[in-house]
Amino acid sequence: GVHLVESGGGSVQAGGSLRLSCTASGFNFDDSVMGWYRQAPGNECELVSAFTSDGRTIYADSVKGRFTISRDNAKNTMYLPMNSLKPDDTAGYYCAPVVSWSCGSWGQGTQVTVSS
Repeated sequence: GVHLVESGGGSVQAGGSLRLSCTASGFNFDDSVMGWYRQAPGNECELVSAFTSDGRTIYADSVKGRFTISRDNAKNTMYLPMNSLKPDDTAGYYCAPVVSWSCGSWGQGTQVTVSS
């Protein structure tokens, strides 16, 4: 079956960095348009960053210049290095195919907690 496993979250102070990873199995990762999403308690699931079908990358305004999405198809893995983290970045982070994105329906997510 399809599996997406997110990792790399943790607790950091404001200004710190983390690198999230999303490892996929059970489907053709190379041809899949993927993205990162996050959900904080009491908030809706929102887009963080994603690839587009024509190979571009898009970012939420709140993370532009701080986060960088990338992928290594040979490893079936997508990454999200996050720099200059802010308390508002605190959330559960999830990876998902763009065509059916959600927070929590694919993988278990990885928690990012940023303290001030």
